Amino acid sequence: MIELDCRGMLCPRPIIELARHLEDVPVGGVIRVVADDAAAAVDVPAWCRMRGQEYVGSTVADDDVPAYDVRRLS
Repeated sequence: MIELDCRGMLCPRPIIELARHLEDVPVGGVIRVVADDAAAAVDVPAWCRMRGQEYVGSTVADDDVPAYDVRRLS
């Protein structure tokens, strides 16, 4: 798993970073987006639906910032 630190980035930047780095993980791998922008809670699952990737769910990073996990399917 790789983790993208998107703290302080406003919409749509966390999604742009997710798209840019998706190929950094192998198919079946997970990429975590740590983002404090409230829009990421909606944007990450929506991006997964549009791009055919699996939204695994959300957790919280060590500093209580939301983290969103995406499994690469293709």
